[in-house]
Amino acid sequence: MSRFIQASKFRHVYGSTAKRDDCYDNLRISMSAWDTNLVKVNPRFLSVNWNAGGGGAFAIIPLEAIGKMSPNPFLYCGHAAPVLDTDFANFNDYVVASAGEDGKVMVWNIPEEPLEDNVTTPALTLSGHGRKVGQVLFHPTADNVLASSSADLTVRLWDIEKGVEKQQLTGHMEIIQSMDWNWNGSLLVTTCKDKKIRVFDVRANQVVQEGNGHQGIKGSRVVWLGNEDRLATTGFSRTSDRQVCIWDATNLSAPLKQESIDFSSGVLMPYYDADTRMLYLAGKGDGNIRYYEFANDSLRYLAEYKSTDPQRGIAYMPKRSLNVSDCEVARAYKVCRDSIEPVSFIAPRKAEGFQEDIFPPTRSDEPAMTADEFFSGQNADPKLISLESGFVAKTKKNFVSSAPQQEPEEVLNPTNEKEYQEAYHKLRQENENLKNQVSQRDIKIRQLETQLSQYTSQRNSAQNSGTSTPLEAEINGN
Repeated sequence: MSRFIQASKFRHVYGSTAKRDDCYDNLRISMSAWDTNLVKVNPRFLSVNWNAGGGGAFAIIPLEAIGKMSPNPFLYCGHAAPVLDTDFANFNDYVVASAGEDGKVMVWNIPEEPLEDNVTTPALTLSGHGRKVGQVLFHPTADNVLASSSADLTVRLWDIEKGVEKQQLTGHMEIIQSMDWNWNGSLLVTTCKDKKIRVFDVRANQVVQEGNGHQGIKGSRVVWLGNEDRLATTGFSRTSDRQVCIWDATNLSAPLKQESIDFSSGVLMPYYDADTRMLYLAGKGDGNIRYYEFANDSLRYLAEYKSTDPQRGIAYMPKRSLNVSDCEVARAYKVCRDSIEPVSFIAPRKAEGFQEDIFPPTRSDEPAMTADEFFSGQNADPKLISLESGFVAKTKKNFVSSAPQQEPEEVLNPTNEKEYQEAYHKLRQENENLKNQVSQRDIKIRQLETQLSQYTSQRNSAQNSGTSTPLEAEINGN
């Protein structure tokens, strides 16, 4: 019996690492244990979480600034604790948002000229989260709309032009591990440490779908598969093998497709290219990037890029800035120990000229609607552009927020021995007060746990004997 293998335009795609001179070296990349990709990229800049002593910082590196970086570069360092994530605005290459362990979200303007000093004052500071903020993600079609997820178990939506919180998504029982918008940004999907996948109607704060995700104890990630009602998740099984699953976003009762990858311990970082319908899976802690073609609710394995240098994180260039003349269908920026390596994925073609079949119209850098239109309930698909005549990035546009500026707290540095001693005793007293508060809360929690245990025991005894507990009798008496 003959077998027929369905042809694919991308079956010969291969990964090519940039030459050493075209990489970014001598970087002090953050050593935070938070599960993050550490890097983001747009057509002009790289953003890298920095390993800064005292406070939190990240670096903005122009793409043309390849080679060895200065050991003491100028940084964006407004956070009081390590930066955990950054994201570039989709419609302004000179705007970046950052999230940190200090519970703050900050929005920054990036100057065209090189920095001459550290930048300590953001264009906007968003306060509201009660604990560390692990992820920030700009809206795919609406201008100036930002989502942030936090260890306070909420996702908050912000109108950064006005500097206000517009919505708070609740319902998570554990830390949120990843999130992604659907094609037009009307829905947001999250994965959580409680092993659940949730799809939110973001403007109504309503969970429209919820289901059991990967059952392993390690991290899980999710991406929306283009303009279809399909999701891809990566995670671990109970036996700790790495998995990738395909889901129907309208019914999360069971995956449509589940595939085991291997038994490595690193989180799989997914990226989906809606134009080519290719799913890239980069393993954290190893040097492999597998890529698949998504079709008919299934994944067709294409090939694997292999490297001896393990990756700590990864980011992908927006499609509009790829080299179409070389048939570059994707470009990843791979975070190594102290460097970032560009990896180009090429679809080899004998024919010259623009290859329309592998470069359909892609997302542009023009918003489809305003923040006010989005929060009023409107939806709009992304605006698309053709890459046949090339892409020209827009000129710099300063981000200006109408939010009232917060006055920075005045910090007085000690100048003599007496002031040093006073500052030391003040900090020591604040530390003792915080310890006392934590201790009192621990005592209160134990008391409540004891009371709950006693009440549960009384209730069980009362149910067995057919009587009421003292608390129930008191309530009924009143």
